[in-house]
Parts: sequence; structure tokens; C-alpha cells
Amino acid sequence: MFTLKICFWILVFIVFYSYLGYGIVLFVLIKLKRIFKGRIKEVYELGELPEVTLFIAAYNEKDFVDEKIKNSRELDYPADKLKFVWITDGSNDGTPEILEKFKDVIVLHEKARNGKIGAINRGMKYITSPIVVFCDANTMIGSQSIKEIVRLFKNPKVGCVSGEKRIFKKEKDSAASAGEGIYWKYESKLKQWDAELYSVVGAAGELFAIRTILFEEVEQDTLLDDFIISLRIALKGYTIQYNPEAYAIESSSANVKEEMKRKVRIAAGGIQSIIRLKELLNIFKYGVLSFQYISHRVLRWSIAPLSLPFIYLINFILAYSEGIKSLGLFFTLFILQNVFYLSALIGWYLENHKLRIKILFVPYYFFIMNLSVFLGFKRFYSKQQSVNWERAKRGS
Repeated sequence: MFTLKICFWILVFIVFYSYLGYGIVLFVLIKLKRIFKGRIKEVYELGELPEVTLFIAAYNEKDFVDEKIKNSRELDYPADKLKFVWITDGSNDGTPEILEKFKDVIVLHEKARNGKIGAINRGMKYITSPIVVFCDANTMIGSQSIKEIVRLFKNPKVGCVSGEKRIFKKEKDSAASAGEGIYWKYESKLKQWDAELYSVVGAAGELFAIRTILFEEVEQDTLLDDFIISLRIALKGYTIQYNPEAYAIESSSANVKEEMKRKVRIAAGGIQSIIRLKELLNIFKYGVLSFQYISHRVLRWSIAPLSLPFIYLINFILAYSEGIKSLGLFFTLFILQNVFYLSALIGWYLENHKLRIKILFVPYYFFIMNLSVFLGFKRFYSKQQSVNWERAKRGS
């Protein structure tokens, strides 16, 4: 039983560290760094602003074109230094035809659909500006976002800048939207601390920018293009920085089923990324970056979710060995685990019946987030995940 107890506490620590402990460690490290080094903020003067290309890889996005073009034109950046490039490979819903009526938009189109990364690889050959900003067609970005991104490139060590993903908050959130919103607020804080410590570990595809010269083509079957592109830049010795003042807003997933669709793909891509970035696991070579990568990404995409069923099983064995009447530590922990998972189950039931209790959103979202990892494992190793995005439906 002693060995089981050791295994139990190790697994509990892994899960705790992955989701909360790393945040605590980051907070302490940041406080210490500020004491010894303070904060440095570098900005471009208006006359120094470089030419930037807003690059949008779109597939069948005709419903968002007009709104996205309007949003792009309202960006506070010198018009003569901001280009708009859309690549619409494979689109057959009229997206490229609608875009062609806008004279300030460069449209690149091929009939063949080769996935988002295929479109990015092809489109990047036409980019001439020193900085390229990637953005999704169905996300609206803040008017100051380009300036806020560009100012961080003042530091020559910065190779990539990630903006913040914000979830549009509705008056009555579903479990999917509320859980997603809470998750992204927490993620945003972790990314701010990651950047301040050294580097963010992966950019958000909704809004991120790179030095064009640092781009290298990514494998055609890549699932998380934004993650691979940004971290391969970090592997070259540059940092990925984060600016929450540069933000992209999108609606949450329409429901948990749609959110699961998105998360399963991300989980499959996470496993693929861990394999392709295996050199980054070498903490002796990459130091702080490896520490951040393992703590913030690798554990969440692999060991932590896989630990959960073993924690439950071992807890059951230890609780049984204590005896129900003893009301010991492991029996109490087993009861608490059951209450947590029961709360997630009740949350699922109520969501399907359009009844919402906010206190159940967190256990429900935590459960589907980790379930997605198991389904992502299965999809990746069975080679069932297509490189082409099956877009999740968004709430209205």
C-alpha cells in the first residue's frame, strides 16, 4: 500500500502542477524577476512603423468577409504601411469572388484545398513586408492591435508576438461559452507571465505575428500550424512575446459538442507537436524555454489527463483498504472525486436540457477538456484526423 500511496501523490501533484501549480510557480518567479530587473517597455515611434501584412487564410468564409474587411480597414495603422492578403484555396462558396471587389485586398486563390497550413506555405511566398500578422476570417481584432503587436518587435530578440484571444460574452452563457471564457482568462494571465519570464510557449492562431524572414515551411500534415510555426522560431533563439492589448474577439462554441470537436483536434495536434518538437524536451539545451514548454503544454497534453483515471482507481483501492467506517483521508478524497465528476455529469445533463447552473461550468469544462485529450490520442494514432479544419459552429 505504501507504493500505491506514493504513486497516488505523485499523480495528484502532476495534475495539480499542470493546471494550478505552474501558475503559482510563475507568479513567484515573476515577482522575483521584477525585484531584480524591473520592467522594460520598448516602443516604435510613429515614423518608424514598419510595413505589415495582415494575412488571412480562409476557407468558405463568405458570411464574414464584409465584416472582416470593415474591421481591417478600421485598424489604427498607417494605410500606406498595411497590406491585406487573403488566401482562399479550396473555397467554393463565393469567398474569393466577394473579396475581389475590394481593391485594397490581394486575393490568392487555387481550386485545390490543401488545408490551412498548405495555404499558409503557399501564400507566404508572396509576402514582402518584414512583419506578417496572421488572423482568422471570423475574428474581429481591436483597432490598436497591429500597433500593439509591432511595438514588441523593437526588441531584436523577439521573433513572434501573440495577441490575446477573447471570447464574446453573452448575457446567458452556455456551459461551453462560460467554461471557455474562464479558461481563456486564466490562459491569458499565464501567457503574460510566461512572456515576462522568458517566452510564451506557442502563439494563438486567432492573432499572432512573426518576422517574415524567420518563417519556414511546415509539414503538409501539420494540425497546429500556429503552434509549430511559433515554437520553431523560438528554437532558433528568438522569443515569443505576448500582448493582451492586441486582441481578437470571437464567439464561443455554439455548444459543448462543437467545443469538443475543436478540442479533440487540438489534442491530436498537441500529440503531433510533442513528437515533432521532441528536441525542445531537452532542458539542458533550451533551459527556461524547455521548462515553460513542459510545464505549460506537454503535461497538459499528455501526462496530466492520463493520470486522472489512475488517480481515481488508486484512490478507490486506498479508500477500500482504509474501510468506509474509518472516514480516513483517502476515503474523503474519493468522495470528493466522486462529487466533482458527478457535478460534471449533472452539468452535462442540465446543458442538454437548456438549464444552466454556473457553479457546474468549471467541473464540466475541465472534464470535457481532459476527455478531449483521450479522444485526441485515439484520433491521432488511428490517423483519423484530417489536416483540413472542420470548423466548429460558433454561438450567435
